[in-house]
Amino acid sequence: MLEFLQTIDTNLFYFINVTLANPVTDALTPFITEREHWFIFFGIMWLVMLFKGGKRGKIAAILILITITVSDQTSSFLLKDLFARIRPCNVLDGVHLIVNCTGSYSFPSSHAVNHFAGASMLGHFFPEYRVALYGGGFLVAISRVFNGVHYPFDVLGGIIVGMLIGYIIVYLWLLLNRYLKIEYKKV
Repeated sequence: MLEFLQTIDTNLFYFINVTLANPVTDALTPFITEREHWFIFFGIMWLVMLFKGGKRGKIAAILILITITVSDQTSSFLLKDLFARIRPCNVLDGVHLIVNCTGSYSFPSSHAVNHFAGASMLGHFFPEYRVALYGGGFLVAISRVFNGVHYPFDVLGGIIVGMLIGYIIVYLWLLLNRYLKIEYKKV
């Protein structure tokens, strides 16, 4: 069964990474995948939530820091070592590699975990932005396959793990807020 899933994953990888490769994705996906390109945007959004978002924004600003810390540590230091899956760029021939290939493990994609954990958590507080949050997360996640550093199932696993973490953080917040009774408006 695992060989069958690996075959599907490898075939999907080559389809996205090689067959769908084109000058547009070659130019855009390295930019999309680079987390430093997102720091200014996320920094500004965090400050807006904190200073202009009222109670809802302040709560979300604090919880997003917790969410990303939990998601990144879970992905990078627990799950990757547990599954120890080698990146496609380190084991497959003919990979269309357009970013650096590291020696770290591949499953799950930490980019996908972090973006979907954040999208799930923020989507609770800002449902009016759910489409943009999940859409942005999807672009980052799929860019990892286009760039040649993750299999599609790494990304899918990252999406699932990230959403679970985001929902767990929201659930824990809702339990805590039963006692705190902080009123905040959700649109």
